[in-house]
Amino acid sequence: MGYKAGMSRPAVAVIGGGTWGVALAAAAARTGGLTLLLSRRFLRGEETPPPGVTLARDEADVAERARVLVLAVPSGVARDVAAALGARVDGRHFVVHGVRGLVSRPHGDRRDDRVHELETVSDIVRDETPVRRVGALGGPALASDLLAGRPTVMACASRYPEVTRALLAVFTSPDLRLDVIDDLLGLEWASALVGCLAIGAGYARGAGLGPGQLAAMITRAVEEAARLASAAGGHERTLLGLAGYGDLLASIDQRERPEVVLGAALAQGKSLDAALADAQQRVEAVELTARVVAWAEAKGVHAPILGAVAHHVLAGRPPAGLLRDLLSA
Repeated sequence: MGYKAGMSRPAVAVIGGGTWGVALAAAAARTGGLTLLLSRRFLRGEETPPPGVTLARDEADVAERARVLVLAVPSGVARDVAAALGARVDGRHFVVHGVRGLVSRPHGDRRDDRVHELETVSDIVRDETPVRRVGALGGPALASDLLAGRPTVMACASRYPEVTRALLAVFTSPDLRLDVIDDLLGLEWASALVGCLAIGAGYARGAGLGPGQLAAMITRAVEEAARLASAAGGHERTLLGLAGYGDLLASIDQRERPEVVLGAALAQGKSLDAALADAQQRVEAVELTARVVAWAEAKGVHAPILGAVAHHVLAGRPPAGLLRDLLSA
């Protein structure tokens, strides 16, 4: 039986001890109830978990003690993490992720041998575990805001109402609101695409574009992302809401957002390595952008802004001509 309003808040475990995982654990702990964090780094005693967060021993521990499992790991290790959970979880668990990434299917996958086929983290969870009640978190929340308890908002989605009800119970507080949408695939693609486009927004702002020019670029970028999400099987309208347009719009003023920091540093002429050092976090979009552009080309979807980010922004092209390309795409 799924979680229902009025029942006690379900136990939750966050898997992943990076900045985002710790922030999600801190936000969940503020709602009361058991909040676990599985992180090898924290288990080694290198850091202390946020107030109200209990360290878990291993995958078996989180599966036994928590109903809601939240993956907050880099997309490149999502399959390994899901596989490690696979033997420990069952149909009673809800597995949700907050990963801004899409994953290329392994070469030799018999289901589809196209080089540029991409899948979501929820696809991976279904592949590697018996869990079917999956979901995702997205939207404009920053890790720093969640850690500090500043007012913020996230989006969540699942095909199963009991999963979104559980997420509302786990995360909703006076300082955090969740916006529920009914398009899981669209949310996952929106989160990934906005991460890529936010690099472009940071670059444009760092190069001195004004508010009107930024608005024009973001509007075109959202239209482009909506075409891509639709081609993947999501709903275009999802990109017009909090998970897409709202998330990218927020990036204009989120100067500490890793993708924005990266883009702004590139606009200043820094190398990609130096810009990544400025961001101080792993930026999924650096590797993802080129894969999405290749996927779009294979699908026949026009994606000029993402193409400019992949082939010029991340390659360190000087701003003058590139800004014209971003605005006229």
